[in-house]
Amino acid sequence: MDHPPSGGGSRDPAAPGDPVDFARWVSSRAPALLRYGYVLTGSPHDAADLVQEALVRLRTSWARVVRKDDPEGYVRTTMARLHVSVWRRTRRETLTATVPDTAHHDPQPPDDALWQALTALPRRQRAVIALRYYEALSDEEIAARLGISRGTVRSQASRALDKLRETYNPRLEGSPR
Repeated sequence: MDHPPSGGGSRDPAAPGDPVDFARWVSSRAPALLRYGYVLTGSPHDAADLVQEALVRLRTSWARVVRKDDPEGYVRTTMARLHVSVWRRTRRETLTATVPDTAHHDPQPPDDALWQALTALPRRQRAVIALRYYEALSDEEIAARLGISRGTVRSQASRALDKLRETYNPRLEGSPR
């Protein structure tokens, strides 16, 4: 009677938890994930950190996530939740009396006025706007990704759009409205 080999044999290269599959997936999706992170954070450095942390979490769950055929959704949800958790932590920050010696300035993206208006939004509002307009998600999907209610999504989007209307006028930038 033939029995399948037990766990001591060599690993099937096409197995769902294969590190080669993970590396291939990451190399093919990294640019899109970085763009998504940039839309969430407004900073290329923070975007890279966000992607890196999400990919570390994906790697530990790779076999389970790849069996469900949605690693991209898992990573993007993780990125959105990590981004929101950062602003939750920063709300509890305490101010210090000392000022840093020198300021650090990141390079500005091409549409300075729009990005300035977006980066001026609170993190939760920016996350909702990014998920709604960059990812084209519904309110229910955004609520599920961020772990908030649908009403909160709608109110945060409304407040964000009101602030953007006040601070950004594309006609001044030379682009049609």
